[in-house]
Amino acid sequence: RFCVMSVSATEVAPADVTPTVIGSARLEPAPEARQSDAAPSQPGAAQASSSSGRFTGGAVKPLAIITINYLFFTLTDGAVRVVVLFHAHSKNFSTMEVALMFTLYEVAGVFTNLVAGLVGSNWGLKTALLSGQCLQLLGFFSLAAWDDSWSKNTAILYVTFSQMLCGIAKDLVKLGGKSITKLVTPEEKQGSLYRLVALVTGMKNSSKGLGYFIGGVLQGTAGTWQTCLILAGIIAATIPASIFGLSNTLGRAKEKNNSISAIFLGYPRNLYILSLSRTFLFMSRDFWFEVALPYYLRSPPCSDVGTTCAVDDSCNTGTSCDQGTCVSEEGGCGGSGMEAATVGAFMALYIICYGQVQSWTPTLITGPINGHSEAGGYGPANKLTELVWGLVNILPTSFLFIALRFTSWTGTAAIPAMVTGVICFALVFGVNSSIHSYLVVKYARGNKVAQSVGFYYMANAVGRLAGTLGSGAIYTYGADDKGYALGYCMIAACCSAAIAALLMIPIDDDGAGMRCFCLKCPLRRQPEASPQ
Repeated sequence: RFCVMSVSATEVAPADVTPTVIGSARLEPAPEARQSDAAPSQPGAAQASSSSGRFTGGAVKPLAIITINYLFFTLTDGAVRVVVLFHAHSKNFSTMEVALMFTLYEVAGVFTNLVAGLVGSNWGLKTALLSGQCLQLLGFFSLAAWDDSWSKNTAILYVTFSQMLCGIAKDLVKLGGKSITKLVTPEEKQGSLYRLVALVTGMKNSSKGLGYFIGGVLQGTAGTWQTCLILAGIIAATIPASIFGLSNTLGRAKEKNNSISAIFLGYPRNLYILSLSRTFLFMSRDFWFEVALPYYLRSPPCSDVGTTCAVDDSCNTGTSCDQGTCVSEEGGCGGSGMEAATVGAFMALYIICYGQVQSWTPTLITGPINGHSEAGGYGPANKLTELVWGLVNILPTSFLFIALRFTSWTGTAAIPAMVTGVICFALVFGVNSSIHSYLVVKYARGNKVAQSVGFYYMANAVGRLAGTLGSGAIYTYGADDKGYALGYCMIAACCSAAIAALLMIPIDDDGAGMRCFCLKCPLRRQPEASPQ
């Protein structure tokens, strides 16, 4: 019952006010909570949540401030990624060179997620949120100073460092966005917590998708440094609410008794396996989506290369005039030749679909294929649910590989197949991600929830890093025909998806069996857990 949560005197006696545990740190109830429990009849006592589970009073304000700031932040995070991609593409950087630019962004995510529990307990959510916003501003200002006259090596080093600042910023802000939902929800309202987390996660990804579209439009119209300054202005506009609207003690631990060794050790076996599965799950996406796909969509069809020209304007998208001949700006061909704004919209469509599916998964999607309860009804998702959906996750990338490698669809003719495959992947991947997000909380130990989630998202960042680097290498060196090169990325994605699904088998979570529509598949029964 931390901070903004208080309960009426008819529910809990004053002596029963206990600190909430985040990671291995105990969070002290805020003065409002203590006052409300000690003297509930006193006028003006803050009650953040009523017995009906509705958020009132003090709960709404921090939830609204942090959630809105989180959404605007993710919008700028998606936009700046597209800006870097498209500007690098226009300056003839290869996919491998662009992948290197994002290396420290992902590495920063690995380490920031690892220490997320320590950051939250020692700094508090307000300090973490403001630190992330200020680092994002610094990253935008540094990217605005990107000088096209620099050598490629200098530009790669400079942009890599700027992206590292943005990567650290993202995970500091995410710490607040993920934690506030827990802090404002009563312990007895876990159903409300599950729905609130799904809603915030879906809104966050939809906001990031909108950022992809806005970044593509601004990059194609305003330019790189102008876009970076616009994005910086958005972040600057949200900072006053963080400064004046949040308490300094929100999320801060009374006792800072965490240790570095506790970050890596002491988790349940199921959590280690699930984290490894998460690594391969995100590799199955980032082997082709983050770098290779936008480059493919921007790459010109081979029919546009080699035509005669007088000036650059007489060549199509992705090509430039060189001594009277249109040549590929990247050095290869076989893509779709889309404009920057169109590619941004295409990627935004994926992210928005993915985010909405995450929101819908608990109520509309995983119900028919789920664990079943003792009473015969639908139960919560278990490892078998994820195993089924994990295997389904192989199908969209398999379809895309076949379309790219074994059909005559090239250039604009391949766009319908790409749209179909990408949307199907977004839908299935969103279900997988949502089930994973539930299982990590399910498998985490009660006294290390935050650190368990941080460790789990560290594995997420490792998968993004490996997928991004692998994508750059395969797409750059796989084949000159970029349709074939993207097809090879899809093979790697299929393999990763298969490994992610099969890793669910050794997890010890199949006692409830599985229910598939009207069919029940009961497996061995597990002994009931002891109260301890």
